[in-house]
Amino acid sequence: MSGFVFSEKPIQIERGEGPYLYTDDGTEYLDFGASYAVAALGHSHPRVTEAVQQQAAELLYVQASYPNSTRTELYEKLAALGPADGECTLDNVWLCNSGTEANEAAMKFARNATGRSKIVATRRGFHGRTMGALAMTWKDKYKKPFEPLAGDIEFVTYGDTEELEAAVDEETAAVFLEPVQGEGGIHPASTEYLEAAREFTGDAGAALVFDEIQTGVGRTGTLWACEQAGVVPDMLTAAKGIANGLPLGATLCADWIADADPEHGSTFSGGPVVCAAANATLDTIVEEDVPGNAAQVGEYLRSEIEAATEEHDLPVREVRGLGLMVGIEVKRGSNRLLRDLALNEQILALPAGRTVLRLLPPLTIEEEHADRMIEALVEVTT
Repeated sequence: MSGFVFSEKPIQIERGEGPYLYTDDGTEYLDFGASYAVAALGHSHPRVTEAVQQQAAELLYVQASYPNSTRTELYEKLAALGPADGECTLDNVWLCNSGTEANEAAMKFARNATGRSKIVATRRGFHGRTMGALAMTWKDKYKKPFEPLAGDIEFVTYGDTEELEAAVDEETAAVFLEPVQGEGGIHPASTEYLEAAREFTGDAGAALVFDEIQTGVGRTGTLWACEQAGVVPDMLTAAKGIANGLPLGATLCADWIADADPEHGSTFSGGPVVCAAANATLDTIVEEDVPGNAAQVGEYLRSEIEAATEEHDLPVREVRGLGLMVGIEVKRGSNRLLRDLALNEQILALPAGRTVLRLLPPLTIEEEHADRMIEALVEVTT
């Protein structure tokens, strides 16, 4: 008997430490995927492990209708760390179990607060696999088998300001944007595009939602990617690295969204153990300036890949990204390169479409780890 959803790879992982994973026979792999950006601090981080063990010994779970100090601490921490300006703060927090649930919640909250149904999303965008978030996801391969999905979704070209302006009107409940498209190939949005989205949604009375499931908690060199543009949305969704491996999602909301009293719930919302992991993760990220390391090492990684491409004539069209969210667009299929990296060089990475290698290593890696990645890339492409 085996799982039937995931296509299992011929590498059985049994242990992890820092940026490394180990198989059942002790083979060491440098992890440049971090399980889709989940292991933000690396594997088995001691501070997170200690927090989980301590909380598990005291209380594994209590439903969110009963206050719990660990959960309350995370509410307060996320409210304080959320992006803010003089006009808007995102200090209302909903906790769930995954990114797709965080986006489902944001979708419901927007429709509830505005009394409208239309959602504007982007081509190449990815927001999750449950039925509402899936409706906002672009690729047919994810959606077609499950249609009909939630209706009243309009897609626009990512980065096209004029097209976005035409789509946002008095019927729009929300615009969902990734500040950097992940699954769509690692495409950062321009500051001008995010500023325009803020203007158009504000004028129309619609909610602006930034999906920071993959970009958040330091991945792009700041705690939230939108901070680099100086744009504060009405809602921000987070997950993946927020609890360094335990399943947790969050939807941060402005007052006007929360004050509309949306009807929503979840049995496992904000369990104490996952909240303990998130508190330890966020404290470490802030206190040790992990986003700063991501910015520095990410810049080094991208520039050295570009230098190696020129020196060795690598089949690379473009290197793009922010911080340690890096996309390498190659001239031939990415899947073979990923296989060769894993089997021949003991480095794990990810795809982002058929021609993009996606690098999402732990945010704690150093330049020596970047050097090893680049050396391996040269080996498998020359």
